[in-house]
Amino acid sequence: VKGGELFDMIVDHGAYSEADASSIMTQILEAVAYLHEHDIVHRDLKPENLLCEQKKSGRLVVKIADFGLSKMLDEDVILATACGTPGYVAPEVLEQETATGYDSEVDMWACGVIMYILLCGFPPFYEDDMPALFDQILEGRYDYPAPYWDGVSASARDLIDHLLVVDPAARLTARQALAHPWISGTSASQDVLETFPEQLAKWNAKRKLKAAVRVVMLSNSLAAFAGGSTS
Repeated sequence: VKGGELFDMIVDHGAYSEADASSIMTQILEAVAYLHEHDIVHRDLKPENLLCEQKKSGRLVVKIADFGLSKMLDEDVILATACGTPGYVAPEVLEQETATGYDSEVDMWACGVIMYILLCGFPPFYEDDMPALFDQILEGRYDYPAPYWDGVSASARDLIDHLLVVDPAARLTARQALAHPWISGTSASQDVLETFPEQLAKWNAKRKLKAAVRVVMLSNSLAAFAGGSTS
C-alpha cells in the first residue's frame, strides 16, 4: 500500500469525477461485504483506514486497514462498546437503550459518510462541539449544500440517503449497496466535480491537524454519552 492514505492520493490526483468516486466506493463496499459475510465488523471505517496502491494498469486499488476495533460476531457476542471515530460513528453506537447492542450495520453508516465526502470534499456531520456533533448523528441531520452538490447526480444522493439511515434495520447492506445503480450501473456521471479538489484539500488538512486531539476527546466523550459501556 505504497500509495498511502486514499484521501491524500485523491488530493494529489486533481481532476476527479463521480465515476471515480463510484469506482472507489465499489472496492470499499466489496471489502465490507467480504468482512460481513465472514462475521467481522470493522467498527472504525474512516479515511485514515483506507489505504491505496497504484497498479501499473493505472487502476487505483483501495484496501481497508486497522482492525484494532474489529470484532467477530457470533451468538454469544453483543457489541455494546461505545467506540469509533467522531463523524463516522453510527447513531445506534451512541444510543443504546436495549441489551441487543449493535451489529454490522454500523459499518454501512460509515460507508455512507465516506461516500458523502468522496463526492463533495467534506463530511455530512461536522461540529467542533462534540455533543452537537452527536446530536446531528442521532437525528441523521445532514443536507446537500450548494454549490458543492449542484453537479452531483440524484442517483448518488439516493444511495447516500439509503446508507445514512438512523434505523439500522432500514439501512442498506453492503451487497444491496453494490447492486445500487450508482455502483452497478452507469448513473455515476463522468463530469469533473469542479469544487471537489479544493474542498477536499482544505478538509483533509484540517482533519489531520485535529486527528490526535479528536482521538483523546472521543475516548472520554463516547463513554460518557453512552453511559460508560465497556462491553
